[in-house]
Order: sequence, then structure tokens, then C-alpha cells
Amino acid sequence: MNSVIDTITGHRSVRKFKDMDLSNEQVEKIVQAAQSASTSSFMQAYSIIGVTDKEKKKKLSLLAGNQSYVENNGHLFIFCADLHRHFTAAEMEGKDISASLETTEKFMVSVIDASLAAQNASIAAESMGLGICYIGGLRNNLPEVCALLNIPERVIPLFALVVGYPDQHTEKKPRIAFNHIYHKNEYKQDMDIYKKELEEYNQVISAYYQERTGNQRSDTWTAQMVGMLEGKSRLYMNEFIKKKKMDLR
Repeated sequence: MNSVIDTITGHRSVRKFKDMDLSNEQVEKIVQAAQSASTSSFMQAYSIIGVTDKEKKKKLSLLAGNQSYVENNGHLFIFCADLHRHFTAAEMEGKDISASLETTEKFMVSVIDASLAAQNASIAAESMGLGICYIGGLRNNLPEVCALLNIPERVIPLFALVVGYPDQHTEKKPRIAFNHIYHKNEYKQDMDIYKKELEEYNQVISAYYQERTGNQRSDTWTAQMVGMLEGKSRLYMNEFIKKKKMDLR
């Protein structure tokens, strides 16, 4: 093990922060780490919006599901899939690449690029003794988020990343066992073993929740996932992506 791996494997989501802003130097280091992530064909198909305006942070916290830590943190980063830069590059070169940009492949490239950059940013922040939490709730109301942040066509906010000085101690949440995640040479198809591994993980998660809540909660991972996925959410997303001219074709 080394300090980098220790930082990565020691990750815990933090949802309560001290009333201390990050310095400009810290923000720059985090963004530089994000920019050092791998990027498909050097496209760098993402942008990061740092939100410091208190009113905007408050509005974003409401749009993300009334999550207080979106408003109260050291710094709020918004990671966006961004093909606007490439459309502009084509204009500068006197070319029309709309048909290429408005494909599922380029959309996936922009989402993957942004996600890789965000994870680099997260690791950098945690290596500095800061806490982080991803905010997927930003996608609850993307038209309103785009209006608030003055976001152009071909740019889609994917998620927020709150960063700050932790004001709480959180326990590390157990992950699925290595043998269930890692498949050697091919995807294993023995469903008896597959389900047995999930049952074992259910027991681990149930015990984790019981200890954390004083036996007030004991749900399993499979029940938690199915309960979440039974409901339909953000059904506007496909149409929204098309309107932003990042059509899935």
C-alpha cells in the first residue's frame, strides 16, 4: 500500500462541513488534478463551474432536492459534459461537425471525460484532508440549473461535487466483495454463486446499517436497489439532451 491507495480506499462521503471556504490555491490544485485525468482522443470534453455566490448555491441546494450541504460547503464544483468547445472549434476552422457531435458516442465521450476528471478532483481534495460528496440530485431540475448558471447549447451539467473541511466523522460504507466485482477472463455465469455472493453482501450491509443506526435500520443492498429502481425518475432527460443538441443518434 502507499499514500495514494490509502486515500482512495479510505473514501467516505461527507455531508457536513465547517464554515470555511477553500483557498484559491486549493481550488486551482483540485482543478489541475481534474485536468490531468485521461481524456478520449485529447477531446477534454468537459467543463467545471465553481459556484461561490451564496444565492446561487442556495438555489442549487433546493433544485438538488433541498440538500443543505450543497449550500454549506467549502466550494461547490459543477461538472459538465461539454461539446460546445468543439462546435466553436469547428466554426473557427470553417467546418460543420454537428452530425458527428450529435451522436451517442460523442455524448458518452463527454460524460466519461467529465467523470474521470471529477474522480481525479475528488482524490486530490481528499489527499489534502478535505471531504467530498457527489450530488446527482442536480439532475432533478436541469433546465433550471442551466438557466441559473447560464449554460449554452451542447453543455449538460452532470453532477455537483461539494468539497470542504469535514465537520463530522462518517464510517466507511462496505463495498461489494472483490470476487463479485472482478471477473477473470470472462463474465461469470454461475447464478448460484452469483446470488450467494449478493446474499453475503446483503448480510454485511444489513449489519452495517444496524450498527450505524442502533438497530433502527437493517435493509439489505438488493432490497434497497430494487426499491429505488422500481420508481421512474428524471424521465425528461432524453428530451432535454436532444434540446441541448447532444442528440443520441
